[in-house]
Amino acid sequence: MAKSDLGIDLGTATFVVYQRGQGIILEEPSVVAVDKSKNKMLAIGREAKNMVGKTPSQIQIVRPVQDGVITDPSIIEEVLRYFVKSAKSKGFNMYKPRLIIGIPALTTDVERRAVKEAGSRIGASKVFLISEPLAAAIGSGIDITEPNGHMV
Repeated sequence: MAKSDLGIDLGTATFVVYQRGQGIILEEPSVVAVDKSKNKMLAIGREAKNMVGKTPSQIQIVRPVQDGVITDPSIIEEVLRYFVKSAKSKGFNMYKPRLIIGIPALTTDVERRAVKEAGSRIGASKVFLISEPLAAAIGSGIDITEPNGHMV
């Protein structure tokens, strides 16, 4: 059984999930609805965004990535779990997937470690982290091995 590879962009405005061989399989606003009394994620993306102003006080709508900073690593774990589950529900093999996660450039070492550990806890066989500017350069076809300056 072949390993499944997912590319996940934890962007400030949008979460994007890419499945190898399939392209983009999920694109959602970077918004999460959390029940603070139970510390549980209730909704993500458009569904969470549609809940703004319509929920009781214990349910908060949060952005887990703000201004290039991961604000709550525990929410990121739930977001990653949701992405893998969504890919599985679309019929993709998600047995011990390999994850490459694009993270903001300003992410601290502590945040990086927390994201990597979150990926491992949800069952990923390997978790790779890549800085979003580096991922953007590679995705736009820039040869990053050349000693040339580029504006990304």
